[in-house]
Amino acid sequence: MTTADFTIVDTPIGPFTTLAAADGAVLASGWTADADNLRLLIHPTLRPAELRRRDSLGAISQAVIDYHAGDLTAIDAIPVRQQSGEFLLHAWDVLRKIPAGEPVTYTEYAALSGRPAATRAAANACARNAAALFVPCHRVFRIGGALGGFRWGLEAKRWLLDHEA
Repeated sequence: MTTADFTIVDTPIGPFTTLAAADGAVLASGWTADADNLRLLIHPTLRPAELRRRDSLGAISQAVIDYHAGDLTAIDAIPVRQQSGEFLLHAWDVLRKIPAGEPVTYTEYAALSGRPAATRAAANACARNAAALFVPCHRVFRIGGALGGFRWGLEAKRWLLDHEA
């Protein structure tokens, strides 16, 4: 893949940039206006050499707008393409099945991913997720209610969890 399209949508918690393949699959996304930095989160085998800014990415942009406006399921049908090892791919699929408003602990997430003793691996899956929001790693927190980490900041994670509650 040599070129990916991107767009930036204003949200209540800041600019949200999405990079997408020509077929409409999200490659990377997050609360930033820096598309070049976001591109670096994409696995090298999928990473585009060039980025092309668009006013809209159609259904992807609409899903971002609708989610932030309160349609918490708007992101569910948007395809995502990431690359890694078997466990991370599976763990990212599991993240997409955690319902909005029903966050889980890292321990619960590890169990849902089929490796109940692999809490650190589950946390790593969240940390290596390039497609924030569409693969909702913000729905995982620490035992005791602490937020844990979030690439886009704990204020954004708190906003997302409150929004989904």
